[in-house]
Amino acid sequence: MATKLYIPGPTEVLPEILAEMSRPMMGHRSKAASELQRRISNNLRRILLTENEILLSTSSGTGLMEGAVRSCTAKRAAIFSVGAFGKKWFKIARGNGVESDLIESEFGQPTTPEMVDAALSTGKYDTICVTHNETSTGVQNPVEEIAEVLKKYPDVVWCVDAVSSAAGAKIETDKLGIDVLVTSTQKALALPPGMAICTLSKKAYERTATVKNRGCYFDLRDIYDVIQKKDYQYTNTPCISIMFAMDVQLQRIMHEGVENRFKRHTEMAKFVRAWADEYFSVFANRNYLSNTLTVISNTRGISVAELNKKLQERGMQLGNGYGDLKEKTFRIAHMGELTLDDMRAITENIVDILKLK
Repeated sequence: MATKLYIPGPTEVLPEILAEMSRPMMGHRSKAASELQRRISNNLRRILLTENEILLSTSSGTGLMEGAVRSCTAKRAAIFSVGAFGKKWFKIARGNGVESDLIESEFGQPTTPEMVDAALSTGKYDTICVTHNETSTGVQNPVEEIAEVLKKYPDVVWCVDAVSSAAGAKIETDKLGIDVLVTSTQKALALPPGMAICTLSKKAYERTATVKNRGCYFDLRDIYDVIQKKDYQYTNTPCISIMFAMDVQLQRIMHEGVENRFKRHTEMAKFVRAWADEYFSVFANRNYLSNTLTVISNTRGISVAELNKKLQERGMQLGNGYGDLKEKTFRIAHMGELTLDDMRAITENIVDILKLK
């Protein structure tokens, strides 16, 4: 029995999209490859609401998170964390020798504009890194409010981890002034894992020229320059198979309509939150809830592992709590190609298995 995934990634991939990956190879330096990659980039711009260049990398989103903080930090980075993945960005920075500080929020609480202003007012930082959507806590940060603070600091490069939210939540990249927005294929884009994506603003590109040690594979300036010089080709061999799938999936998203896709994710989120309120409780601050997954407090003291085992017998899988929140919470993702009917199905099965009233 196939298992329908309600976990925070990888997400469900439609059979016809998976089938695209079995197409014969093409030369990655060919004209056809350039046309494929240009078409992908143009459609991603429409989803990410940007006119900036799109960079692709055969890696997980972590790869371009590394590229962002390493390529764009000439002085020092302020890394804001609302959970496990903000801490991961700090670990990446330190591992690459990037001078940085970690500024944490309590679990379930956001990065506030006041926190950002307090850090940047010191003049210590030329780069900030913010997690838009944190899958360990279910927080979606108020990037619109943070953007207002950033207007006071025009020389600071703003990098945003939108790995688990892009294409499932509306992020107006250019309007907000985000310089590097990072995402990847296996979340709300509903593709197999293996490709990372980021936007690159003119300001971020210019900053990279002042950074001496940008690395090699994830050097954003080098990737950008090769795209321009070689007409949408890449520094290293890309995963053509995923690109075939990405091309068709992005066309599907265009057919659904980008705004319709955001709306569908919002409707699923509202449904799951209402269900959680009835039977358990939502973990994160209610003013800052994710549009692509809900973290639910285990107020009944159930065995989440045992619940998941029984769900898998019925062809479904949810996410246990992450890290320190394991068994204290559980997570229902509502991203990608999942629908409101899918949300009804998993919540009804949980009620049935646990005999909830």
